[in-house]
Parts: sequence; C-alpha cells; structure tokens
Amino acid sequence: MQQIINFIIRYKNLLLYLLLLIISLGFTINAHSYHRSRFLNSANWVSGSIFQTSDNITTYFQLGAENKKLLEENRKLRLLLSNRQIKDTVAIDSASLHYKIIAGRVIKNSYANPRNYITIDKGEDQGIGEDMGVITATGILGIIENTSANFSTVQSILNIKSNINAKIKNTNHFGSLVWNAKDYNTVQLMDIPRLVQLNIGDTIVTGAMSSIFPENIPIGVIKKFDLNVQKSFYSIDVALFNDMTGIKNIYVINNLERPEIKALESETKNGQ
Repeated sequence: MQQIINFIIRYKNLLLYLLLLIISLGFTINAHSYHRSRFLNSANWVSGSIFQTSDNITTYFQLGAENKKLLEENRKLRLLLSNRQIKDTVAIDSASLHYKIIAGRVIKNSYANPRNYITIDKGEDQGIGEDMGVITATGILGIIENTSANFSTVQSILNIKSNINAKIKNTNHFGSLVWNAKDYNTVQLMDIPRLVQLNIGDTIVTGAMSSIFPENIPIGVIKKFDLNVQKSFYSIDVALFNDMTGIKNIYVINNLERPEIKALESETKNGQ
C-alpha cells in the first residue's frame, strides 16, 4: 500500500495531467458530433483489428480440423455424384448405393519414372481393396494395386502399364487412356475413330465401360491430336486436370457391384 502511495506522490503531476486530459477529451467528444464520430470510428477500428488478429490466430490452429471436415464433406458429395442420387441426401450411407467413397491422403508420390506409384494412408482396415479407383477433387489419379492393413499403393495414371477406359465428354466415343512416359502433365487417349469430330480443348472423362470408375469423372482436355492413317484412329494428347506433382487429398471409389460383375464375366468366359 505504501508503494502505491509513493508512486502517486512521485508522479502526481503526470497523473493529474492525464486525468484532466481524459476529462477534457470526454467533454469534447460529447459536445461535438464530428469528434464523437471520429472517436467511435477509431475505437471500432482498434477493436476490429484486435478481434481479427484473435480470429486469425484461432483459425490457424483449427486448420487441421477444418481440413478434415472439408474432406469429409467432399467425400459425401463425391458419393452423391457417383451414385446419381443428388436429390436424396439422406441416402448417403445407404447399403443400396452402388459406390462407396473413402477419403485419404497421399504420403508418397512419384511421377518421373516410367512406372509411377502413389502410397496412401488407407488400407484393408479402412475398407480398401485391389482394383479400386482413386480420384482427387479435380480428376482421376489411378487404381489401387496392393494393400496392407493401413496403407495402399496406387498404380498412377502416369504408369506405362496403366490402361483406363475414357471417352470424349457428352459423346459415346470411347478409347483407352495410356501414358507414353514423356510428360507428367500429359497422357494419351487411343482408339478414337477418325470419323469423330475433335477440337482442341474438348474434355475427356471416364467412360462407362469400366467397373472401377463411375462414368464422367474428369480427366483432362485435348491438347493435341494426330491421325494414324494406316489404322484410321486418332492419337490424342490429353492435358491432365490434376497437378500430378502436388497431390495430397484423395478419394478411393469402391464399386460395390464389381464382385458380382467380375464373377459373371468370369463365368461367361469360362463357359465359352
């Protein structure tokens, strides 16, 4: 208590000055509308800046949780799109759906080799199996090749062994999507007949002839095309929508009807 009294005595002139200054400012602000508005604007700016800084700090530490939430929301939207049930959002987890979507993340990615593979952080314990399709928010990525309990390897579309059914959007003209190992931003669409009218910039999507990917998943756009006169088929360069060097969040597509389809096809083949 004595220290407080000593402090007041020592700085009594300064404290008196500050008190009178505050009182005079109060009278001035109350007496003049211009000064009052300027004071309120300044106070709002200061408080707004403080709140914004506080919010930015809080948001930064919540980014991980928000990213997980967005990933889950995107998974559900992908599920709806794949199953063509846009009007029935209640049926997202229904067992009657044709496709199941599992969200995951890339933990290793290669794109500079003839046979490129991607490792993701989901495996058998999360419902991942061989020959499931893998996509991103912007396009297809590849097909699951091997799995362990909690991880899986994906055969990238940037793999000379890759062969995926694809078509020109809004048409029924199908071909095979392959990679010539020359450019990690470009793949090739083969076996499109010469009678098809092509244009630079046409969109390429997954076809309906595959039990791995749903139809109309984006792939890329036509970058260049040449006609093989001897075979009467186009060779088409497709610029990928995906940036294959910066893949992080992915979605695995499980066609729930694929086992039945493959069993039927195997039975038909063996019966011939």
